[in-house]
Amino acid sequence: MNTEKLIDKMNEALGWELRAINMYAHYSANIRGIHRLQLSPMFKGEVDESLVHADTIRNAIIKLGGVSVTERHSEPILHTLDYTEMIRESLKTEEQAAKVYGTLMEMLEEFDDKDLYDTVEQIYLAEVRSVEELRLLIE
Repeated sequence: MNTEKLIDKMNEALGWELRAINMYAHYSANIRGIHRLQLSPMFKGEVDESLVHADTIRNAIIKLGGVSVTERHSEPILHTLDYTEMIRESLKTEEQAAKVYGTLMEMLEEFDDKDLYDTVEQIYLAEVRSVEELRLLIE
């Protein structure tokens, strides 16, 4: 396994986490009406989860001798006051994060670090759970 490619993929995951932090904080502050009661705390919880994921991946990058990115992924964050659009955008972000973590897990199968694999697997499963929860909110 090429460590440089692994670090690049981890930095991609980190960029998505940094983007998610910004997006969820933005949506938490901008949600209005009756939906604010449930969605604002949900978005804040996603910020907290993304912070933990970002910290975990950042530390892994450094452990591998890499340099972690400091910029979020460049995918624009849609500004909207429509809660259904917020949920759709959240779903897109979580699907993309799950995809990146799934690829990262495949890469880690060739890498001799069971603890790192297990850590990434836990993040991947959290992303998949988020995808499923958001899908249920849209239906």
